[in-house]
Amino acid sequence: MRVRLAYEPDLPGLLSLAAQVERWFGPMVDEPGFHRALTEHLRRSTALVADADDGQEIVGGLLFGPDSPTYHVDWLIVSARVRGQGVGSALLADALRRFVREPGTLDVVTFGADHPGAVASGARVFYERLGFVPGEAADPGPEGGSRQVYRRAVTPTPT
Repeated sequence: MRVRLAYEPDLPGLLSLAAQVERWFGPMVDEPGFHRALTEHLRRSTALVADADDGQEIVGGLLFGPDSPTYHVDWLIVSARVRGQGVGSALLADALRRFVREPGTLDVVTFGADHPGAVASGARVFYERLGFVPGEAADPGPEGGSRQVYRRAVTPTPT
């Protein structure tokens, strides 16, 4: 697996990943707002992808909000086929190395504890293993499910 900046030709692969999780997040693939967010992150070079070992498939993606002092994981997705194999951790580590320039906090909004995707996706456990702690409730997702902020302190990674 290789993590790299995402480019416009990666859009179909990112949309394919989004289709895998629409049951938890609601419609994304056909939503103009989601397309705008992807395109904006690609334009700003704040989108990353993880390629499979053969380089033929995108197996993960991350959209990052690099504004300090509160950085944001705007979207992080890993193909169901490779979850639990370090793809998400590698994407996040690369984002921190690339985008964090001063100390601050890193926020991500994930499923609330009562959301069906909270356990099935492994998202809450994933973030907790990376040092995030549960924070305040966030606005419900577009499908109406509960959301919660997870937060951790960050410092610049030496290059």
